[in-house]
Amino acid sequence: MVERHSQPNPYFQVGWAGNPFSTVHDVFHVSMLMKYVADPTYVVDFEPLHINENLSYEEQLVEILAKDVKMLRNRGIALVKVLWRNHGAKEATWEREANMRAVYLELYKD
Repeated sequence: MVERHSQPNPYFQVGWAGNPFSTVHDVFHVSMLMKYVADPTYVVDFEPLHINENLSYEEQLVEILAKDVKMLRNRGIALVKVLWRNHGAKEATWEREANMRAVYLELYKD
């Protein structure tokens, strides 16, 4: 019978003293929350959102940011860049102007 000696693990030899995460707590302490002082200027007003039965909602147009014509081979498609409510300017989308005219008549009274 051959007697085997186990070699020590090189990671284990470093020990806990060399562990860079030894100073990080692994538990979230509630006492950390008690240090916050409430400030009434941080309260954000919001509009209630009407949610349908299938948990969807209808986007509301805020304003038209830009207009452009996308040229294909033999015709052009009029596009408008639309800013939606509850979205930032980076999330504005390009929509067909004909579709926007059909849905939002009040914007195109001219």
